[in-house]
Amino acid sequence: MKNIKFIIEYDGTNYVGWQVQPNGPSVQQTLEEGLRRLLQENVQLTGAGRTDSGVHARGQVANCRVGSELSPDSLRRGLNALIPNDIVVLAAEEVPDSFHARNSARERFYRYQLALVETALERTLSWYVGGYTLDLPVMSACATQIVGERDFTSFSRLDAGRDNFLCTVQCAEWRREGSNLIFEISANRFLHGMVRTLVGTMVEIGRGHRPFKEFEEIIKAKDRRLAGMAAPAKGLFLEKVVY
Repeated sequence: MKNIKFIIEYDGTNYVGWQVQPNGPSVQQTLEEGLRRLLQENVQLTGAGRTDSGVHARGQVANCRVGSELSPDSLRRGLNALIPNDIVVLAAEEVPDSFHARNSARERFYRYQLALVETALERTLSWYVGGYTLDLPVMSACATQIVGERDFTSFSRLDAGRDNFLCTVQCAEWRREGSNLIFEISANRFLHGMVRTLVGTMVEIGRGHRPFKEFEEIIKAKDRRLAGMAAPAKGLFLEKVVY
């Protein structure tokens, strides 16, 4: 059996997320069905990040074990021919048996895109926040407060079902890019809903709906009820995973 690593790009608009779920098509399910048709094998993919419904990826990583003698690139091309065009396998390679897409990852990068002007072409790829002014320096100051090891209980879904909410954030920053505001963050791990809740809370502060000093208080409180709304899923991208 060979251990194959895939790098995958997808538009998450039409999917219930990465992970197989009973309430609709997932990216994982779609890829596994394509692999089964291609290889006539029962294949199970492991993904580096379980992106939510509507979330996109430019660099999702997954691995699986296959008995086929096809080369990794033949697997990539054959799979792309069988799956919808809103999912593309960018690369495939054989990796050591010890490689695990989720457990072997050291760092994950996410990007969130806010649109400051109405857009037709990127309406499913960004959150339109026009109609009010955002204070970018204040939002940037919020971002600096989450760098390092922090307890992100306040920014995780209440039903997360976990007892460890510590994450180490390597970088977090806002910047303007044309008519968009971009938030980029990398960390060793992310909690369910964490990036979207961070973005939603920082946008509320950037709009002046909350004072800047509340952000630190929200972090320390470890209480999801004190944080802001979760930003829409459509503006979030899993950019890359580092091993």
